[in-house]
Amino acid sequence: MTAKTLPSHARVVIVGGGIVGVSTAYHLTRLGIADVVLLEQGQLSSGTTWHAAGLVGQLRGHSVMTRLIQYSTRLYSELHQETGLETGWKQCGSMSVARTDERMTLLRRTIASARSQGVEVQELTPAEAGEMWPPMRIDDLKGAIWLPGDGKANPTDLTQSLAKGARTHGARIFEGVRVTGISQKDGRVTGVQTADGDITAEIVVNCAGQWARKLGLMCGVSVPMHSAEHMYIVTGPVPGVHPDLPVMRDPDGYIYFKEEVGGLCMGGFEPVAKPWGMSGIPDDFAFQLLEDDWDQFEVLMENALIRVPELDKAEVKKFLNGPESFTPDNNFLLGEAPELKGFYVGAGFNSMGIASAGGAGRALAEWIVEGAPTMDLWPVDIRRFAGFNNNPTWLHDRVKETLGMHYTMPWPNLELDSARPFRRSPLYDRLNAIGAVWGSKMGWERANYFARNDAERSIKYSFGRQNWHDAAAAEHLATRKGAALFDLSSFAKLMVEGRDALAVLNRICAANLDRAIGTSVYTGMLNARGGYESDLTVFRLAETRFMVVTGSAQAVHDADWIRQNTPEDAHVFVSDVTNAWSVLAVMGPDAPGLLQGLSRADLSDAGHPAATVREIDLGYATVLANRMSYAGEAGFELFVPVEFTQGVYDALLAAGALTHAGYYALDSLRLEKGFRAWGRELTPDITPFEAGLGFAVDFDKPGGFIGREALLARRGQNLHQRIAQFSVDDPTPQLWGGELLLRNGLPVGKVMSAAHGHSIGRPITLCRIEDAANAISRDYLADGTFEIDLAGKRYAATWHARPPV
Repeated sequence: MTAKTLPSHARVVIVGGGIVGVSTAYHLTRLGIADVVLLEQGQLSSGTTWHAAGLVGQLRGHSVMTRLIQYSTRLYSELHQETGLETGWKQCGSMSVARTDERMTLLRRTIASARSQGVEVQELTPAEAGEMWPPMRIDDLKGAIWLPGDGKANPTDLTQSLAKGARTHGARIFEGVRVTGISQKDGRVTGVQTADGDITAEIVVNCAGQWARKLGLMCGVSVPMHSAEHMYIVTGPVPGVHPDLPVMRDPDGYIYFKEEVGGLCMGGFEPVAKPWGMSGIPDDFAFQLLEDDWDQFEVLMENALIRVPELDKAEVKKFLNGPESFTPDNNFLLGEAPELKGFYVGAGFNSMGIASAGGAGRALAEWIVEGAPTMDLWPVDIRRFAGFNNNPTWLHDRVKETLGMHYTMPWPNLELDSARPFRRSPLYDRLNAIGAVWGSKMGWERANYFARNDAERSIKYSFGRQNWHDAAAAEHLATRKGAALFDLSSFAKLMVEGRDALAVLNRICAANLDRAIGTSVYTGMLNARGGYESDLTVFRLAETRFMVVTGSAQAVHDADWIRQNTPEDAHVFVSDVTNAWSVLAVMGPDAPGLLQGLSRADLSDAGHPAATVREIDLGYATVLANRMSYAGEAGFELFVPVEFTQGVYDALLAAGALTHAGYYALDSLRLEKGFRAWGRELTPDITPFEAGLGFAVDFDKPGGFIGREALLARRGQNLHQRIAQFSVDDPTPQLWGGELLLRNGLPVGKVMSAAHGHSIGRPITLCRIEDAANAISRDYLADGTFEIDLAGKRYAATWHARPPV
């Protein structure tokens, strides 16, 4: 269609005609929304899609991303039957090889993960790998894995096939139309502006690829991503290459290969990337490439010659350097923007656009149709980032590292090094001076543990016990036996106020918040399916004022969830006050006595019982003291106005024996107690019944709550997924999460969280069990023989009906 035929209105306008945009259009029309207009400033696939390598590997670090790509493979294999246009899909399988013992351990862990997700996988010896991939040198390999369901597609053909399918079901696609502005009114999108006329719309979808950040800035929406150069070569014929050659990845060399007309396409993800587009992406950058950069490509070429020595004799027919967009955590951005209702984003695909587009387009379309995600999409939810993540200088420095994350060894607890420190608590310098070793979450620098000597000052990564194990053990045991101090200032804190605040929050939260002033309530925010959108604590500070305390990563998500579920005529105001309050947690059996020496308030069990919060004097400061402990010991969370933080810290240190402790200790402490964590055990697909948290739901409170009907329909029914606590009988293995759980020799789930239980002397876990054929009852758990598969070795595991501590 030509620009002259632009309609004046459409229900949905999609900006961007790359593979993600047309996939979203296709799936919207398949879901019954035919009034879709897609606008592409150049031609379909002309931005990034056309020069993508087209690799489709199913297995990802997050199960939701694996499921999305599994759907992509099914769609790509069948689409031509519907549209009559070939997609270039070929299920050639893929292989990943290991040069080191550590990489082979990772691949064996991958096998267990694949089996828990229903992905077919097989371990190969070097010789077997060489038989399947004849051009490859194998004498330096430790082994490999084979995934027969993987494949490759032609990005341009695939885009055209999806576009035809969308048109067939009613979508209108316009090329050569550039969007120049986003219209909005009263916090809601109302349409788009173009040089060829404006279009009003109820929904606008930003699938603008490398221009997505710019489009977001037009309407005050943060789309944190930055372009980087991505390079590959195409060679002439190479001995041993044949049309059915699998895709091959050599992550220790940062490289991948696929067959290309008798030769090889070879590219990779170098450890230090080269950002691009710092001054903006030209609007007319269509079907264009950047200049060859053999210096940047050198590390990839050197490793390719190691793996395929015959490349040294092959003709390099093409050098392609095409920029692609990358996000701060190497996962794409999906969903409705929290800043503007009706404005959705599908962008930042980190060289995974072809593999992800089918599933991502469907998930985004379902989100638009249903008004909320239909599955657990947290790993790619745009609300995992905040406005400060859109800082261009920070993004520039971060993507230098994130591009390489595709093949960087994903060590347990791996911390990114770039663009840090970012957000710091008032105690950052003090804690740094006494040996804090830092991790990062939502930009916050958080002490993971405190080094006792120079050898512990930096993490030495491995799949076994890492060098901080003993330090964290000491912090853990000090908390169990004495008193420890944790800086938890990264907790997100939302102030919810107004005459309708109680009514609104009580409908959003599953527990009853209509309690006395000074009560703190642990609760969940549930979706319509009864799954967890978040778990949090709510303080009732006054009749019409509540503080919502939630996880470090959830401030944007939870504030958005509250606003979305607040009636337009309600008298409610939501403010993010995270930066106004530090949180110092003093935990352990000696904690109440230590604090009592600093305060005239009665901090005894009778004077300040559990689940109460009130103002107390503490030294010269006045703080909010919440009697609650994520460590499962006596203690208080002290919410301290930022300007008083250092004074309170000094008073605490002077008050008595107090051990500094970090998040590694906190995690092992909470696991021994069986405390669930959102984003691990608690997800949008897990209900309170399945999580073992039915006690935190009030079915009888006036007005009900979101998710009540779904829970009532399942109340008393058999559970087919469940969170359960297991310890490993052998004290020596180190579990990290993601390991396969077996019952009577058959896979039934996986480890969601794991740590060494220093109080019990063996590994402790929380696992998610899924068994469609059997009810997961107490008898199921008590009578089964359970094992945990750690990189191919099985360890006997014991179920705990009650926490072992």
